[in-house]
Amino acid sequence: MAEYTLWCFAQSGNAYKVALMLNLCDADWTPRFVDYFGGETRTPAYRAVNVMGEVPVLEHRDTRLTQSGVILDYLATGLGKFAPHSAAERREVLRWLLFDNHKLTSYTATYRFLRNWVDGPEPAVMSFMEQRMKGAWAILEAHLTTRRFAIGDRPTIADLSMCGYLYWPQEIGIDMATYPAITRWLDDIRALPGWAPPYTLMPGHPLPARKG
Repeated sequence: MAEYTLWCFAQSGNAYKVALMLNLCDADWTPRFVDYFGGETRTPAYRAVNVMGEVPVLEHRDTRLTQSGVILDYLATGLGKFAPHSAAERREVLRWLLFDNHKLTSYTATYRFLRNWVDGPEPAVMSFMEQRMKGAWAILEAHLTTRRFAIGDRPTIADLSMCGYLYWPQEIGIDMATYPAITRWLDDIRALPGWAPPYTLMPGHPLPARKG
């Protein structure tokens, strides 16, 4: 039995953040497929596992954790990789984790979901979400023009959090040529030993064809 079990599905960037961390750390882990598109996260059984009705969920021995940022922090401490090296670095990592969860992932994930898996999304909503998403991308682009990774010259969990939804440019419908610093940064993360794309790391791709 694997040491870590990750409740996940292939289309989830938040789950990918944790799957990628586990793979980069060469951890002993296994995915547990969550049928999000089939409604599993709305069932009482799943809510008993995670009252928030979300993925990822990480199980490690007698510990069960939710929320990707919390899980990444837990893994960085336990596995000894991608962690901040000082109190000042920890605050900087937390700053970018919070930015990611509140702005970068928040808008990018919602825009991607509406664009790919909602029939006839409201144009005004799409326009608003796209503007907010691109605003967050612009902040990250400017930041990465002066440093290799989020807080300096080495990757941390801040990078693994922020990259989670950005390896789907076609699904997002964004021109990566507009973001050369982000493109270079994603390539640097891609070059890390153990990197793999989300549709390879986690089960549930491709989705079944829609009926009707």
